[in-house]
Amino acid sequence: MSAVKDMPPPPLPPRGWSRERLIGYTLIFLWMLALGGLASYMVGAWNADMFWKYAPSYVSGVWVTIKLVVISIIIGAVISIPVAYGRMSQNPIISWIAYIYVYFFRGTPLLAQAFLVYYGFGSFRPQLDAIGLWSFFRDAFNCALFAFSLNTAAYQAEILRGAIQGVAKGQWEGAESLGLSRLVTLRKIILPQALIIALRPYGNELILMIKGSAIVAIITVYDLMGITRLTYSRTFDFQAYLWAAIIYLMIVEAARHAIDWVERRITRHLKR
Repeated sequence: MSAVKDMPPPPLPPRGWSRERLIGYTLIFLWMLALGGLASYMVGAWNADMFWKYAPSYVSGVWVTIKLVVISIIIGAVISIPVAYGRMSQNPIISWIAYIYVYFFRGTPLLAQAFLVYYGFGSFRPQLDAIGLWSFFRDAFNCALFAFSLNTAAYQAEILRGAIQGVAKGQWEGAESLGLSRLVTLRKIILPQALIIALRPYGNELILMIKGSAIVAIITVYDLMGITRLTYSRTFDFQAYLWAAIIYLMIVEAARHAIDWVERRITRHLKR
C-alpha cells in the first residue's frame, strides 16, 4: 500500500503548440482555403443556362450509375457465395479453381476487364449470336454490368471467406454438440456473426464500386461521368467536372451514412 502511495503522479500533457498540433492546424487551414477557393470559383463561374440545360442529363447519368452499381453488387453477392465456399473447400481442384478466379479479378485492373468484355466478346459475335447471347453483349451497359459483377464477386468472396473464418471455432463446436447440421449451423449461427464482421468491408467495396463506375464512360456508357464528358465536349466549361465531383461525393456520403445506420441497427445488442 505504501509503495502505491510513493508512486509519482502521471505526467501532465504538454501545453502550448506542439509540432503535431501545428501541422494539424496548418493542414486544416490549407483544406479550408482550398474549399473556399473552389466555392468562390463555383459562384463566380455559375452559368444558370448551362445548369438548367444539362441538369436532366446529369440526373439520368446518376440513375445509370446507381443502377449499374446496385445490380452488380447484388449479382456479385450471389456469385461470391459459391466462390467463397470453393476457397474454403478441402477439395484441391475446387479450391484451385476458386483461387484462380479471385486471383485474376483482384489482380487485374477493372478497366482492363471492362475492355476485355466490351471489345473481346465482340470478336466472337457469330458464336454468341448462335447461342442467343449477342443481343445481351452488344449493349455497352450490359458489358459493364457483366464485368463489374464478376469483379466485385471476387472481392466479396474474400470478404465473406475472411468473415466466416473470423468467427470463433467454438461456435461450430457448440453447434455440433447440440446435434445441428453444418448447413443449419452456417445459416443460423455463423453467417449472422460473419455479416457483422463483414459489414464494414462490404461498405468499402460498395464505395469503391461507386467511384470505379466512372470508367464505364470510356466504353460509351452514359453514366454520370459519361454525361460529364459529353457536357464538357459541348461547352468546354470545367464546371461540368466540378458538378460530377460534388455529385459523386454526395452519393458516397449517402452510402456511408446508410452503412453506419445499418451497423448501429445490427450491433445495438452489443452496446447494451
